[in-house]
Amino acid sequence: MKDFIVYVHGKGGSAQEAEHYKTRFPSHEVIGFDYHSQTPWDAEKEFRAFFTEKREQYKQLTLIANSIGAFFALSSLDETLIDRAYFISPIVDMENLICNMMQWSNVTEQELAEKLEIATAFGETLSWEYLCYVRKHPIIWNVPTCILYGEHDNLTSIETVSAFATQHHADLTVMPGGEHWFHTEEQMQFLDHWVRERSLTGFNAALAFTCFAENQTAADPHPYKGVSCRAVWDNV
Repeated sequence: MKDFIVYVHGKGGSAQEAEHYKTRFPSHEVIGFDYHSQTPWDAEKEFRAFFTEKREQYKQLTLIANSIGAFFALSSLDETLIDRAYFISPIVDMENLICNMMQWSNVTEQELAEKLEIATAFGETLSWEYLCYVRKHPIIWNVPTCILYGEHDNLTSIETVSAFATQHHADLTVMPGGEHWFHTEEQMQFLDHWVRERSLTGFNAALAFTCFAENQTAADPHPYKGVSCRAVWDNV
């Protein structure tokens, strides 16, 4: 029986993006999850039902998730349903992102609580229900995880993703000059190299979290430029 990989797309993406990973994992069965959830409370039901069914069919289950797809996975799945995860530009702190969007739109918590929903100029709708939900449901994550992050990600700061990686003993790689959406030829080559390297490293047991950068000194004014932060995995 082949090991199973599920790809979960981000906003505006599609399950068809899973085709890209079939050649990267030729010995695995790879499918895209065509989910319909728009909120974490809906995702909890839809994701758990889908992954529970797949868990009963496959011995080894790996997740590849992008952006808000990663957030929905973080909000609804756990180590009983998946064995390892690759996150690409994940939203790891939705409360922080919502609060940032409120600042960008000059919306206060009191105003949002009174109006319940407020449309923004950048196409997102702020939701009081959504904000309250993520505050009441903090992320609990114990799945061996590798994260790929773009240096210029405009939705999640390096401090936020680094804090998540440290707390959850995840492997974090930062692409210098990368964006939230990996789409250029250079970015996709970097992503493919990252996937290939991480798939060969192993996910058996996280021992430590370290950060390093080549040719970098403590006086460097851009401490995260070119940094690769990774967990050290000890095969057992």
